[in-house]
Amino acid sequence: MIKIIIFDLGGVIITLDPQESVRRFKEIGLEEADRWMDAYTQGGIFGQLEEGLIDAETFRREFSRMAGREVTYEECRYAWLGYAKEVPQRNLDVLQQLRAQGYRLILLSNTNPYMMSWVRSSEFDGHGHSIDYYFDALYLSYELKVMKPSSDFFHRVLLSEHIAPGETLFVDDGPRNVAVASQMGIRTFCPENGKDWTKEIYDYLRINS
Repeated sequence: MIKIIIFDLGGVIITLDPQESVRRFKEIGLEEADRWMDAYTQGGIFGQLEEGLIDAETFRREFSRMAGREVTYEECRYAWLGYAKEVPQRNLDVLQQLRAQGYRLILLSNTNPYMMSWVRSSEFDGHGHSIDYYFDALYLSYELKVMKPSSDFFHRVLLSEHIAPGETLFVDDGPRNVAVASQMGIRTFCPENGKDWTKEIYDYLRINS
């Protein structure tokens, strides 16, 4: 029986627009931004930031060096937030419904301090709530210094939550992430970025009840 539902952030809760973020990074000075970034994993200082190997200020300094000019924190934040196309209200509504039905909700995300400065602020949902309002716990790559699809990321969540893999449903738009979780015995659901998953998730919950 499913007791915990683990959600990805980008591509599930938030609709992603990777090309807009790439465009913004080019706008602030990095012409080869698409070389370092994609929808699921980042390279160079982008990946180091999301893995917690460098902090936001170190990223800003290194990005400034790559761009050939001094880039501000606000410019870096503006570029990273290009990833976030929208936060569909239907997603937030279902999160509240699932918690009311007794499921414990977990967020498991490859992310960074710039993105989370918005996600964990009152600006996030348009109603004065941060992401924390919708979840019982957050596991973030840059804080734990591990990234999906590493199985270690999932192990840490299972251990911390004292839950068995078979009692967990993992919802992520990344096929590689879902494959690793499935190999560990975690139930999985892989909706496409931007698609409405709010009805289909109940099918997965019924099947595994």
